[in-house]
Amino acid sequence: MPEAPEIDTDKLRETIDDEIEKEGGGLLRGIALTTAVLAALAAVASLQAGSTVNEALVLKTEAGRLQAEASDQWAFYQAKGIKAAVANASAEQWRALGKPAPVSLTEHAEKEARDQQDIRKAAEAKEHQRDAKSSEADELLERHHTFANAVALFQVAIALGAVAALTRLRPVWIGSIVLGLAGLALSILQWIR
Repeated sequence: MPEAPEIDTDKLRETIDDEIEKEGGGLLRGIALTTAVLAALAAVASLQAGSTVNEALVLKTEAGRLQAEASDQWAFYQAKGIKAAVANASAEQWRALGKPAPVSLTEHAEKEARDQQDIRKAAEAKEHQRDAKSSEADELLERHHTFANAVALFQVAIALGAVAALTRLRPVWIGSIVLGLAGLALSILQWIR
């Protein structure tokens, strides 16, 4: 009986495995590298998101304090108005009796009215400062949301990178890179602003 031709299948299998490893190893190294870069970018964007929201909270707190000070000024303004009204009413009682009102009453009413105008200016200045702080905080919150969206894109890109590594599917890896670039673009736009 003729012997079957002997083919060295072990050597062939080893060669095939080496080629698969070369191809897969390069892909895995590329995925690992891009995923590491995406993770670093996500960390930076996350720090920026946290920083901007913290600044916004400080400014909103400052705006709240300024609002309280403005409210105090308006309460003081009203108190001065009441004092002026009482002094004027007292002066009117004297006049109703046909007598001249004491000078101290009219002077007191005039002083309270002058004080009231100064207090009004102070209250309006506090409100202006409050509005400026609140507006600045709103801008920072908008920046925070953009950075947070960039972080979300980076996280999805990293997850796709993990899927690409497990499945060794190049299109999934490309999708990961595209999402990572979108996150990077959002981050850069905020840094430029």
